[in-house]
Amino acid sequence: MRNTAKALVVMSIMTLIGCGFGDNGELVGVQGRRPWFHPQPYGTVYIPTGSFHTGQSDEDIFHTYIAPNKQISVHAVWMDDTEITNNEYRQFVEYVKDSLLRREMEFTIEVEDEHDDYEILDYEEEADRDEFYDEHGDRYFYSGKERYDHRKQWDIRKLKYTYTYVDMQAAARQSYLESNRADFLVTKTRAIYPDTLVWIRDFTYSYNEPMARHYFNHPKYDDYPVVGINWHQANAFCNWRTRWLNRYWESQDLPITENWRLPTEFEWEFAARGGRDNNMYPWGGPYTRNSKGCLLANFKPNRGDYMSDGGLYPVRADSYFPNDYGLYNMAGNVAEWTISAYDESSHQFTHDLNSDYQYDAEDDGPLTLKRKVTRGGSWKDVAYFIQNGSRSYEYQDTSKSYVGFRCVQTYIGRSANDSR
Repeated sequence: MRNTAKALVVMSIMTLIGCGFGDNGELVGVQGRRPWFHPQPYGTVYIPTGSFHTGQSDEDIFHTYIAPNKQISVHAVWMDDTEITNNEYRQFVEYVKDSLLRREMEFTIEVEDEHDDYEILDYEEEADRDEFYDEHGDRYFYSGKERYDHRKQWDIRKLKYTYTYVDMQAAARQSYLESNRADFLVTKTRAIYPDTLVWIRDFTYSYNEPMARHYFNHPKYDDYPVVGINWHQANAFCNWRTRWLNRYWESQDLPITENWRLPTEFEWEFAARGGRDNNMYPWGGPYTRNSKGCLLANFKPNRGDYMSDGGLYPVRADSYFPNDYGLYNMAGNVAEWTISAYDESSHQFTHDLNSDYQYDAEDDGPLTLKRKVTRGGSWKDVAYFIQNGSRSYEYQDTSKSYVGFRCVQTYIGRSANDSR
């Protein structure tokens, strides 16, 4: 009854406003705002808000004590149902190439407003890559002694992506009334091409040159998880993906969405458990084989045995059965970067609400501060490392043939099941 009366008051006030009589002195909020529901991004699944017990579900056989049990709660996210694939990452690489081309060929649009005049790249005008090569080939393509077989090949050292973001943690430590936002704007420039030589560098006395030559570039591997990506490159990809999506929303005169980012290690673990608690593996049971004796993930089941699970190296990102949330390869295939910094005791000092520990180490900082949590284990790891609660790390500026990533986007609202 009260809601009906309130609705009638709002309707009458809106009628008065339309007739020029004002709001009649009532508190009704800003009118005319369109309702908005968070659409499901393509290729993602919904991970609901929930509580769970983080930490190892089996004996700590290495006696590391780095993942004690603790109950925490995490907010809902949209999460990629597979690891980011080679072809998906290639879209990012092609965007960077295209941006270089348009900037050099002066395909720009001048934008004028009352506060600032600036230029943006014009993506509507058709660009001729042959013309670009003729005019700027010496700058952006291998030339001279670096070129062979008369091939036109991009100099991958020139493929860099620059982005700016607000350091929210630094801003929160100061009063907004006394601070200048420019003090918290951080600009990064990152090389973005995958390090394909990881296939050789990671394994001594091992012949993996074909993987170095073809894994990222050959169409046969388009739907396989991208590797050779360091933590910085994964973050750059997330920033580009956010800008790419927001550019579309703005063109439709719609509110921009929440940023794409790497998951926290606790969001990742909650998603891997698939709505269960204290389960050892994403499929729920304590065993790595099903009732038919088939292995349920891509890992190293025995000494010197990489093939019993069907994959010598990484396999397609949608291989094996998904967990109860619809996520593929949360155990094995490739380990996955998280946004979280690695500390042996972080489970003990992080908050129990959206637990997380982050530290953005300088490029020349101590190695200990550069450690970032990886989760899920990989195709080269034994079963212990593909358990839901197992933690490991890699250094933020290193890339590996067994580490990839997937993205998340925080859900805006309480639950995707709400009608409003």
